[in-house]
Amino acid sequence: METGKTDNRSRTVEVTAADLPLHCPTPAMQLWNTHPRVFLPIQNSGEALCPYCGTHFRLTGGPVATGH
Repeated sequence: METGKTDNRSRTVEVTAADLPLHCPTPAMQLWNTHPRVFLPIQNSGEALCPYCGTHFRLTGGPVATGH
């Protein structure tokens, strides 16, 4: 993710496997415009939508392969 603060109203945010487990709001989002933290299941599909703010998260590199 970007190192600078981002507006929580951004509609698409790209994340990497290093950002997992994914939650919204992310640390890069502005504090004044936050909502309760919710963890988003992005590993299987490679995409997730926040139910609070509607931000669309896309996992770069696609779904995460698991060894189980």
